[in-house]
Amino acid sequence: MQDPDFAEIVGLIYKEDPRFDRKAYDFVRLGLDHTVKAFKKAEAARSQRSRHVTGQELLEGLRAYALDQYGPLAKTVLNAWGVRRCSDFGDIVFNLIEYHVFSKTESDRREDFGDIFTFEEAFVKPFLPANSAPGSSAAEALGPA
Repeated sequence: MQDPDFAEIVGLIYKEDPRFDRKAYDFVRLGLDHTVKAFKKAEAARSQRSRHVTGQELLEGLRAYALDQYGPLAKTVLNAWGVRRCSDFGDIVFNLIEYHVFSKTESDRREDFGDIFTFEEAFVKPFLPANSAPGSSAAEALGPA
């Protein structure tokens, strides 16, 4: 179940910026939690203090979280929510910052969410057969008829 305050805030954001489905905001919030937990696990031996996640780190975390949650449908799901590129995640994050759901440091910028990867390479390519060359069709892969 989603936090009613978060749902209300997303409703307010959606009235001002209807580009992204409300589910995209839930996904980014859960993806941030997933990313922070992954960093804490990786850094447990070095430090116990929390650290800020950069835009690029969050993008990589969201990529991993989407693949984990939706597998080969990740791109389709994100596209259905209006999320088609990395900068869309940045717009969602900064909408949440504007409403004080997320925080930022002085050095955080929207540009940090530049297109680090394409959705094609992040969400489609991992599921393509290893022996298929780019540009080859399924019919070519099967051989002569």
